[in-house]
Amino acid sequence: MKISSGFRSVAVAVIAAAGVSLASAAHADSGSIRFAVYKAAFFIGGAGGEGTLTFHGRRYPISVGGISGGLAFGASKTYFQGTVRHIRRARDVTGVYGAAGGGGALGRGAQVIVMTNDKGAQLQLTGRQVGLQVNADLSGMSIALR
Repeated sequence: MKISSGFRSVAVAVIAAAGVSLASAAHADSGSIRFAVYKAAFFIGGAGGEGTLTFHGRRYPISVGGISGGLAFGASKTYFQGTVRHIRRARDVTGVYGAAGGGGALGRGAQVIVMTNDKGAQLQLTGRQVGLQVNADLSGMSIALR
């Protein structure tokens, strides 16, 4: 059975691309992240905070900002901690993260969230919220190295 050279070339290219994709994913690493965010909202809300990314034994200060819109009201402070995956260098954590969700806390509450930025960095966070905050909104968050 003869295989055309065009088909053979396409097959080799597809296999090579898959190999490069798997190799680059294998070299991605993870780190830990912690930050506190203050949030206030009355339909449109804002958030800001700061924290630390720990990556390859080094600590990097970060700043966090964000907006939200929808059914949201109240004020709260949330302490987040978790893992950032699929990064090759510390600056890969920078960028805009988006999520759609809902939740609420009266007094103390718990938050769990997974978000991804445009570089493929994935935040897997758990949080502890203090304050009165009720939301069913679309939110965005930006992280920058300081």
